[in-house]
Amino acid sequence: MKTLLVLNGPNLNMLGLRQPEVYGRETLADVQALCHSAGQRLDLNIEFHQTNHEGQMIDWIHQARGRVAGIVINPGAWTHTSVAIHDALIAAEVPVIEVHISNVHKREAFRHHSYVSLVAQAVLAGFGTHGYVLAINHFAHLQRTAQGLSLIHISEPTRPY
Repeated sequence: MKTLLVLNGPNLNMLGLRQPEVYGRETLADVQALCHSAGQRLDLNIEFHQTNHEGQMIDWIHQARGRVAGIVINPGAWTHTSVAIHDALIAAEVPVIEVHISNVHKREAFRHHSYVSLVAQAVLAGFGTHGYVLAINHFAHLQRTAQGLSLIHISEPTRPY
């Protein structure tokens, strides 16, 4: 079973409390459960982490090299500021999918630039926490097509909102 690393940056531990009108009411634990459920459905092992410390994030990215099949990352505010995370993602040499809960392009101008997008194979923004599930599904799709397997239809469980 392949492992997918799901990384979350600063303030994401405050999901459900911080600006629910922007980020929704789901907690980080809810997101973790969504990711594990998606991984289980797709036969992927999910490693899920959150940190408010940039050095810790970089260490997790470095440790991914040669160990995981890919990274799904919501770098939070580091999206717009961290060349160090950009460089670490390059050094990891694994596929990267960038996720943002809110539509960053509908927000303040400083949120429109992403250092991570320069490295990412795909970027999902504005899908709420469902963006994580979409990213995991897309990763599974990339893995299957890279192996020359036929495209698969991935059914989504319905969730009450």
